[in-house]
Amino acid sequence: MATSVSEIDLLIQNARLRDEMEPYLDESIYLVDLDRMSTVHENEFLSSMLAWEKAPVLPISQWFSPELHLTPHQQFDDEGLKSELDRVIHLLFEKKIALLQSGHLSDRQLYCLIARDILPAEEKMVQLPGRDVLQWQCFNPDDEESWLRFYASDSQRADWAVEHNLRLPPKEDLPFPRRLPYSA
Repeated sequence: MATSVSEIDLLIQNARLRDEMEPYLDESIYLVDLDRMSTVHENEFLSSMLAWEKAPVLPISQWFSPELHLTPHQQFDDEGLKSELDRVIHLLFEKKIALLQSGHLSDRQLYCLIARDILPAEEKMVQLPGRDVLQWQCFNPDDEESWLRFYASDSQRADWAVEHNLRLPPKEDLPFPRRLPYSA
């Protein structure tokens, strides 16, 4: 049976990818059964692993060219801040950074969170087509009260009450509901 040129190309690419991955291999590679993958899927998997390993760790502000610096929030009135916040949220989303659970924060609080916590955060800047977004949780996980008030489901609230033997704060609607860009 004759082997097509594309199959040979896939095998050559596979050998090259395996060679390039060699310095990065550890026991985690054995969690994936490469023998069950087609050569095409194995090559995609190895390419994504290689991209992850080679990706630089940079402050998110440096993912932008020029580097993204925010104007201090005090220099905006409420309307100007809302406009600037929308612009920044869309810039982040273009870099595949999605903000989650921000409705308990005012526009000014969210803008400050982006400036103080998100932009200086060092993350791997992986450039892959179809890559999932980096999801940034906008509430502090230690802030159980906000989680219980605004985000926890009824069953999560009930489980928490039983586990902690404490009274639940009232469930509330988000004070600042907003539609943020998101895709998984």
